[in-house]
Amino acid sequence: MTTGKYPRMLVRRSKPFNPLWVAKETEKIVCDNESRKYTAFYATGVYGGIATGYAVGCCFRCFFCWSDWSRDFPELYGEFYSAEEAYRNIVKAAKKWGVRRARISACEPTLCRDHLVKLLEMIDKDDRIELFILETNGILFGVNRNYVKEISSFKKVHVRVSLKAGTPEAFSMRTGAVKEAFYLPFEAIKNLLKYNVSFHVAAMTDPRLMSENECLELIRRLREINDVVAANLEEEICDPYDTTIVRMQVYGVNPVKFFRKKLIWY
Repeated sequence: MTTGKYPRMLVRRSKPFNPLWVAKETEKIVCDNESRKYTAFYATGVYGGIATGYAVGCCFRCFFCWSDWSRDFPELYGEFYSAEEAYRNIVKAAKKWGVRRARISACEPTLCRDHLVKLLEMIDKDDRIELFILETNGILFGVNRNYVKEISSFKKVHVRVSLKAGTPEAFSMRTGAVKEAFYLPFEAIKNLLKYNVSFHVAAMTDPRLMSENECLELIRRLREINDVVAANLEEEICDPYDTTIVRMQVYGVNPVKFFRKKLIWY
């Protein structure tokens, strides 16, 4: 595993990093046994209403990311919550806003494995939560089949695998990770199928970021794995959050010109 300077915001032509190394280094900051850093607990309107634990830490540095600055500077933000404390805060938010779905967001939730598993054990036994949506970039699920097998034991979990690109070159450019890591989320999809986990795939297919040819290549790769998975692809667009705008500027993309482009789907 390569080492180097811990990456913050992505700069064009910066040296690609190994996301597995970044995951390990991030876990040293945001994980403490069964505890993990969070900045807030609340409910939001996506997925028809969902209670959310806003957690800290990711192993990608996408220049179009919407998450707050805790992604780039995890040591400066958040407080540690045990799995039980996080569970109670998520359920409290669900009760307050009258929703029955839950998730961890704004981060890579598969970091801090002990925390996540303990949290899901409690969620799985609580009738007040009917569904937990696990949003992931797929890196750790792609490299560790046993992790996916463990997640498969939780009946309320639905996994959302978020793909960032359709080619290794585009993947490295957008995430900052080495090209070789491009294949890991596709391995995660295979592992999820193997263990019969409920899941679907999303992708940042915003035509202002992804060309038609790249989009077709991404779909081709998904079809090689499973036609149903490909047919149910969720397509994402890039929104002008304040953090997104700054990250684009740092990367070298003019956000004004970017967001003025007409959003025309292929």
